[in-house]
Amino acid sequence: MHPFWITAFLDSAPEHHQATVGFWQEATGYAVSPPRGAHDEFASLLPPGGDPYLKVQRRHAGADRIHLDLHVADPLAAADAARVAGATIVADRGYVVMASPAGFVFCFVDHAAAACPAPTVHAPGSASRVRQVAIDVPRASYDRELGFWAAVTGWRQRASSVTEDFRFLVAPQGQPLGLLLQRLGADDTGDVRAHLDWSTTDRAAETERHLGLGARVLAQHRHWTVLADPVGRVYCLTDD
Repeated sequence: MHPFWITAFLDSAPEHHQATVGFWQEATGYAVSPPRGAHDEFASLLPPGGDPYLKVQRRHAGADRIHLDLHVADPLAAADAARVAGATIVADRGYVVMASPAGFVFCFVDHAAAACPAPTVHAPGSASRVRQVAIDVPRASYDRELGFWAAVTGWRQRASSVTEDFRFLVAPQGQPLGLLLQRLGADDTGDVRAHLDWSTTDRAAETERHLGLGARVLAQHRHWTVLADPVGRVYCLTDD
């Protein structure tokens, strides 16, 4: 069941897809693959070196979201093991669509990938890369969701020095993305969701670069900055 690679999908409402692809292509500095799928709904963001770990999908309906692809040798066997850990199967399409105990959507796929991309150096010299997926979990579901993702990945847990509401699942060497399970505040009654965290060597310069591409700052913290892209998708820039 443990993945050898994780891909993050930026799933967009139909009216947001084009703007999402344009912003994230510019922000990452990656090329965009030719579209694929029955309705040309899928594409990959292609780093200059290494294998893709960020992809985009135009949804037929529904709001913007993020989902994960967990790459495994045998998706059906992994799906059976994940069910034991508390997941439910949503659909079998050759790849298996699942929902975590709190309802976060992910897929088991068997696509090959192994080479982790290096950070991209942007003018005026900051290096950055999307390094982590933060799964934002309502308080009532948090302990079970954390246990589920620890079981599915097999990754060790690490506490945060900033807040007890963060728990890291530390990706092994060679994985493109780590996971952070964030316990939402008591006043947040929304559903489980996710956002992407960038790591950067110069957060101030990287923030200015993103602002120039159409993002806006939502909040400033000691170790990270919260932004929204042009369609309102929230993400963070973190100190490397």
